[in-house]
Amino acid sequence: MADSMHDFSPEDVGLNSERLDCIADYFEKAYIAEGKLPCMATMVSRNGQIVHESYRGNTHLEGGSPINADTIFRIYSMTKPITSVAAMMLHDEGILRLDHEISRYIPEFADVEVWDGGDLKDYKTRKPDRPLTVRDAFTHTTGLTYGFLFQHEVDALYRREMERAPKDIDLAQFCANLAALPLVFSPGTSWNYGHSTDVLGRIVEVASGMTLDVFFRERIFGPLGMDDTDFFVPEDKLDRLMACYAKNPITDEVTMSDGAGSDSKAYKTQPAMLNAGGGLVSTLNDYHKFCLMLLQGGSLNGHRFLSPKTVEFMRMNHLPEGKTIKEMGDKTFSEARMEGNGFGLGGSTVVNVAETLTPGSIGTFSWGGLANTFFWIDPEEELIAIQATQMIPTGCYPIRPQFQQLVYAAIDW
Repeated sequence: MADSMHDFSPEDVGLNSERLDCIADYFEKAYIAEGKLPCMATMVSRNGQIVHESYRGNTHLEGGSPINADTIFRIYSMTKPITSVAAMMLHDEGILRLDHEISRYIPEFADVEVWDGGDLKDYKTRKPDRPLTVRDAFTHTTGLTYGFLFQHEVDALYRREMERAPKDIDLAQFCANLAALPLVFSPGTSWNYGHSTDVLGRIVEVASGMTLDVFFRERIFGPLGMDDTDFFVPEDKLDRLMACYAKNPITDEVTMSDGAGSDSKAYKTQPAMLNAGGGLVSTLNDYHKFCLMLLQGGSLNGHRFLSPKTVEFMRMNHLPEGKTIKEMGDKTFSEARMEGNGFGLGGSTVVNVAETLTPGSIGTFSWGGLANTFFWIDPEEELIAIQATQMIPTGCYPIRPQFQQLVYAAIDW
């Protein structure tokens, strides 16, 4: 057991200690003891007070060291809300607008085309019905995709073209390459999880005149005290990076996706490509600081990052006609339940609690990462919850809704 204790009681903020204690025990019994997951880290806070912090399991499925508060996790798509906050900081400064065309910052997107039928050897394209906008990049309504298997023909085209691309391209060239590929649909007509946030990250670079890693460090991580969050793990912290695994959805075979510490192939050095949609590593305590800043209306420890009205604006559903992800996204992969969720500026937002099939509140803002990391911010309950393990892909086990059930069951008042 590796559970962190705090100097105040959960009962002080209306939560039940016994029920919070059940969270770690539940995941240890159901997943860690069964060899399904290497570990589970969970954190819950209310009114800014961390009242539950637990670290169970090890850095490897078989052996390794016990995880703890210093363990560094690959947070993958939990990078997206951070990139979105960076962009909205520039929005607050009047440097960019949501209705700006993306081509204003990345000229190659002025000539982007939409898939209009065919196959990889012979396909047609057409002009989009309207240009891509900055808001499309926030909301995954650009028509960009990710190249996942078993989806659109354009995904196969992405996979082919990205295999051909040099491994050392930067974010600017990566976005230029994206613009040369057809969109899955005309902007604003559907929702599709894809490289939209990478494009948003490049917009941050162009608009600010800073590379994304420098912007993050100087404007967000430094002021928030997120000392263990970055696009790579420095040598003196490498021993804190745990291993990451992948579960084959067809065969259920589990293999190592990336090694721990110095055995990691992806995080030992600063990457050329600053993956704005999924490249960061972090700790639970670091990410909690980011969430707390949002819960408190854009400020923390006397430093203002965003206006309270901007944070409120980000939590609104920005999908056309108030639609949900399900209504716009069809079969598309998502890091959140599509039912009952709209999409705000950088994350999902609950618009119908009953349809999510879990307790919660309207306006709850959340997102997750490929290796089954997840967070949500419930402003009505002043609640933050974060969980982390390292098992790809998202949803290979129903640990997110289970975590939500257990957290909300602990509310007394």
